[in-house]
Amino acid sequence: MLRERIIEIYLFLFRVIFNLFRPFSLKKRIVFLSSFGHNNQYVYERMKAMNVEEWEVIFLQKPSCSVDFYQYQQDKNVKILKFETFNLYQMIMSIYYLSTSKRIFIDNYFGFLSAVTFKADVQCVQLWHAAGAIKTFGLKDESVLNRSEIAKKRFLKVYANFDKVVVGSDAFADIFTKAFNLAPENILYTGIPKTDLFFNEKKMTTIRKRLYKENDLLKNKKVILYAPTYRDYELNNFSTKLDIHKMYQELGDEYRLIIKAHPAVKNMQGLQNLYPEFVFDYSYYKDINDLLLITDILISDYSSIPYEFSLLKKPMIFYPYDLDQYTKDRGIWSKYEEMVPGPVYFSTKEIIACIKEGNYNMDQIQKFSSTWNRYSNGQSSENLIKELIL
Repeated sequence: MLRERIIEIYLFLFRVIFNLFRPFSLKKRIVFLSSFGHNNQYVYERMKAMNVEEWEVIFLQKPSCSVDFYQYQQDKNVKILKFETFNLYQMIMSIYYLSTSKRIFIDNYFGFLSAVTFKADVQCVQLWHAAGAIKTFGLKDESVLNRSEIAKKRFLKVYANFDKVVVGSDAFADIFTKAFNLAPENILYTGIPKTDLFFNEKKMTTIRKRLYKENDLLKNKKVILYAPTYRDYELNNFSTKLDIHKMYQELGDEYRLIIKAHPAVKNMQGLQNLYPEFVFDYSYYKDINDLLLITDILISDYSSIPYEFSLLKKPMIFYPYDLDQYTKDRGIWSKYEEMVPGPVYFSTKEIIACIKEGNYNMDQIQKFSSTWNRYSNGQSSENLIKELIL
């Protein structure tokens, strides 16, 4: 009850300030509101490459944002502000730009959208931070069932403000219409901007060289990337269920293991100190797509990472050790074994055996990628710009 009351007060104040700016005319201005940031960054970088300069650009970044947009503060017609901050000036200016700009790009759920009404000429575009989904979200999230009716109505108001949702596939379009209660005309099939990386050989080569230079212990070894999603009970203390010691014993000569915990997770176990030449904690690393470029085998569970990794046509192993409980608590979109493009195991012993044998179904991965990345063809950022900005 207290939580709902605090949210109501915040939304009331947001609405009051937003409406104070309604008499101001709309400007040819783009607001990139970022909780993650990478899709917004790729769109902006492509705008610069295409010399799209007639729009003013405002970056609003949450504390959780993985991209530091202050790197662009010297660019022409660019302003950067922190969003959801205790800095009153920056917060008021953020609301001003949200109220007076013609294009609003967001990459996550933002509750303030339930409290505002944009003018008719504004387009609010959801650039969701993932290219696909295994776990449910939005109205289909199992945990939503336990929320109050007030909260559920608030969610619907937020989703109603999405003029367009950008997708890379028909499969994801179907999920968004269910998760956000949207109509087919709300879907924009221009592809996921950040997947442009996987079609840019020059940029991929540069990233690989930099990563190997930063950590030469990864050179000339096969790299396993373990990238699990978060569990609510692990947010303050991450503990892997993989038997790292056994993996070290069995695979340590030929492989290196990178662990990339979810950005929301804190307090890793210090495994890198226990196995300093085998385990590397890259949870601090901002862009997991960079890490995918040096990964030979991905181990994941309910994360969206496999959708992007499949573009590289490399093997994946799935380790949903708490499948029944996770399905009950959060929900998944369909039968797990039918969703994922790789073998499913529930023990480290099975995973090690799979890695040693190397029996992967690459045709399955190709089919998975074709299904989920249909419109992500290396031109996604440019396609979006042509559709909504030029």
